[in-house]
Amino acid sequence: MRILLIGDIVGRPGRNVVRELLPRLIREHRLDLVVANGENAAGGIGITRQVGDELLACGIDVLTMGNHAWGKKDSYAYLDETPRVVRPANYPQGAPGRGSVVVKAANGKSAGILNLGGRVFFPTDLECPFRGGEREALRLRQQTPVVIVDFHAEATSEKVALGYHLDGLVSVLAGTHTHVQTADERILPGGTAYITDLGMTGPVNGVIGICRELALERFLTQLPVRFEVETGPGALCGLVAEIDDDSGQAHEVFRIQEHC
Repeated sequence: MRILLIGDIVGRPGRNVVRELLPRLIREHRLDLVVANGENAAGGIGITRQVGDELLACGIDVLTMGNHAWGKKDSYAYLDETPRVVRPANYPQGAPGRGSVVVKAANGKSAGILNLGGRVFFPTDLECPFRGGEREALRLRQQTPVVIVDFHAEATSEKVALGYHLDGLVSVLAGTHTHVQTADERILPGGTAYITDLGMTGPVNGVIGICRELALERFLTQLPVRFEVETGPGALCGLVAEIDDDSGQAHEVFRIQEHC
């Protein structure tokens, strides 16, 4: 199974990039499954029903979320009603939506997608992603050996540690949230494909997707500034992994960065 994981889609520019580039990437890389982080897809913060459905119609099979899962008013009902959009599984019990889903890939095989949120430097009071992630991965492996994890976290150390903690138990662990693609893609000793951060899919001339003038004003004045998504040219960042359908282990992994 060949899988593409797409880094945080930011606003309309990010959605435009996905719509323009994804069909070609699916053909060129012979992809069976596409997973993308959509927590910044609606105006830079959160997701809406219209935006989520637009991205799923572009060829994305599952959208993952993060700390901005609740950034838009209608996201609560949308997450409850749309199995192919998942939020971090380690939110407290009773949160809208679900933290994982099992879907059928284009090759006819099943894959489980698990979303987790980090705790280091995050203000949200999430449950332990290490214990919770292991528990959820074991549950998903009862249905399929192929388990994909989007770990939406701030700290590099937390991402690397979780990678080793789940090594051999999951097929891919990819970090999201920092919007800067890392150059450490590899296959861990137990067979798990890993990257600390997928990067961002959106405008390349902003400050992690935000209008650079507004970001500079915030840093220079330390005053509240209403951020807006940058315009201009964009890029799609992500990771391609080839996974054995029977063992769930990764055989190949490489990152991509496509400009349009």
